[in-house]
Amino acid sequence: MPNKTNLINRLLTTKLAGMKKNYLIRLSFALLSAGIILNSCTKDPEIEEPPERAVMQLKSTELSLEEQLGKFLFYDENLSANQNQSCASCHDPGVGFTGPDSDINLHGSVYEGSIPGVFGHRKPPAASYGGNSPVLYMDNKGTWIGGMFWDGRAAGWTLGDPLAEQAQGPFLNPLEQALPDAASVISIIQTSSYAQLFDDVYGAGALNGDVNAAYDYVGLAIAAYERSAEVNPFSSKYDLWLNGQVQLTAQEKKGRALFQGKAKCSKCHSIKGKQPMFTDFTYDNIGIPINYENPNLVLFPDCDCVDMGLGGFLESIGNPTAAENFGKHKVPTLRNVDLRPYPEFVKSYGHNGYFKSLEEIVHFYNTRDVPGAGWNGMPWPAPETRANLNTAELGDLKLSAAEENAIVAFLKTLSDGYIP
Repeated sequence: MPNKTNLINRLLTTKLAGMKKNYLIRLSFALLSAGIILNSCTKDPEIEEPPERAVMQLKSTELSLEEQLGKFLFYDENLSANQNQSCASCHDPGVGFTGPDSDINLHGSVYEGSIPGVFGHRKPPAASYGGNSPVLYMDNKGTWIGGMFWDGRAAGWTLGDPLAEQAQGPFLNPLEQALPDAASVISIIQTSSYAQLFDDVYGAGALNGDVNAAYDYVGLAIAAYERSAEVNPFSSKYDLWLNGQVQLTAQEKKGRALFQGKAKCSKCHSIKGKQPMFTDFTYDNIGIPINYENPNLVLFPDCDCVDMGLGGFLESIGNPTAAENFGKHKVPTLRNVDLRPYPEFVKSYGHNGYFKSLEEIVHFYNTRDVPGAGWNGMPWPAPETRANLNTAELGDLKLSAAEENAIVAFLKTLSDGYIP
């Protein structure tokens, strides 16, 4: 049990007092579960809610039977301990298949699971544009490439498909959908409205035979949907520009040139090809600070909670390269990095959601190592871990404010659903 006095002090000295009520209520429930009662002085004042969320219309596509099955599975809230959480709960299309709650993104950035008061550890990564990530392997330079999740633990070593293995994870994760075992997942699907479609795709009796084989089909079906044109429409302004259908503004062109050159972004966020993924599927430690508003850190402020990322996964399986990969997290795709349902909606960035705007994280890349530099009048905090810190591609890029703004303008061209 954490020291309650320390916890209350932490709550009073962080931004939690300014949270929107729906997030504070969820966190308060978790604190009460731990035997901690919030003093009435932390009551949040009335805050006017933002406009009703706009509904993003994705490109209309024809789905194959397997993709349609995967879509049913992706959106089925019955596939959770309390029938209240689906994959889409943390991977919403209106925000680029990542976290859909602006209030949560503004603070801890991790999402509550099916069980009230139980939270994940990391910000939801995008569920789109990840299908090309290869089976996790180490190249001849000692660089790990591929896998899924921020730490690469969905390596693809079992099914030969990291995306399918990632899709299987949340159902049985006690911090997420929290079902006890694969048999429970299959049992729910057997009574679903789409059970027949499962047999149509994978053969008669596919749901009633070997449970492990059926659970593998669940992962493969969701992966098929996550690879579909509905989830990966390549319909951004940048895609239209690549196809010669629109023009980029002068600022956007300048941002693209900086992205490939002076800012060094493309060294990890690959921009090659006619449909670039804006990631090279490697792992990196860019020195992101700890996000102290993560509910787990609020509940247990004295814990040793440094996120070792890929290195932590490799250590768990006894791989000898673990130490040289501590602190490294998957390089995310930048597609839909600015997609949001309304302008005031907050998106968060980094594995722990520390950064709250594109302007902030671009400024961090540019000035992390510049003495006195920071954001909103505060200097940059120390990295969560200095182990294996990237010092070659960022930290003191000497970009001007205008150049930072140009890069942000370019990143905003990567949102799907662009209409000329």
